[in-house]
Amino acid sequence: MASLYPLLLRPEFVERPWGARDLAPIYSEHRCEKPVGEVWLTGDENRVANGPLAGRTLGELCREYGRALVGEAARETQRFPLLIKFLFPREKLSVQVHPDDEGARRVGQPCGKTECWYVLQADPRAQVALGLKPGVTREQLERAIREVRAEELLNWVDIHAGEMIYVDAGTVHTIGPGSILVETQQNSDTTYRLYDYGRPREIHVEQGLAATKERTQAGKVRSDGTTLVASACFRVEKFSLTEARCFEAAHSPQIFVALEGSGVAESASTNFDRGQALVIPAEVEQVRIRPNLSLEALRMTLPSRS
Repeated sequence: MASLYPLLLRPEFVERPWGARDLAPIYSEHRCEKPVGEVWLTGDENRVANGPLAGRTLGELCREYGRALVGEAARETQRFPLLIKFLFPREKLSVQVHPDDEGARRVGQPCGKTECWYVLQADPRAQVALGLKPGVTREQLERAIREVRAEELLNWVDIHAGEMIYVDAGTVHTIGPGSILVETQQNSDTTYRLYDYGRPREIHVEQGLAATKERTQAGKVRSDGTTLVASACFRVEKFSLTEARCFEAAHSPQIFVALEGSGVAESASTNFDRGQALVIPAEVEQVRIRPNLSLEALRMTLPSRS
């Protein structure tokens, strides 16, 4: 079995009816025949692009290497704990909700879906909806869905570049057009659509209302410098490098996502550019990242389970 090393993953472009055909400036060279809404960076089907494990999927490697890859902080050994995506909304997403861990297990899923969005770019009128307006109940939401006015009951928030938005499981939410977001989430794709503007997709009103929480912790996060958000599910940091720096995480894999510029993991001589993800397996406790001139990146890790 080959030794683990910093893994450069090939992005997976996922079509969505609300997505964009132009993914600039992140993927300026990618041509989209159909709208792409999500670019997955650490999904089970993302393939390694470098080294002896090139061509293998991240899911395969999790099943083969277990804790050596995912670390002691991960709840499961057979799948990667965090799913990282770029989002390119050009139309409104469905009004939706994700179950928490307990609700997910009741329907046979390994985990719920708490997520966060780093706002990389935003048009002047870009908005997201986070939760229900104060005083709104599930019963009122159900009636509004039947009457095709669910959006009226949502808490709409203006967003701006550089902000971090936390969306805990159970929060009814949607994303409006006109932004580019970097999403960090528990590795679950369980989505209950409550309302979808007449698009011909399945709606899950009963399951969604059961997962809905009338009050949640969703909202903008005040960062304390480097750390953008720290929760029970993930930690997201942002840094700008003009010289090499060492990063350590003894209990967790590290995921680096380049936002501007490029960098190299010196131990593996692996370059990663804007829009690419570099996964440092948990058994590689320390990595030295050197910028090529300059690098602005996000770093995602798991909090210690203790």
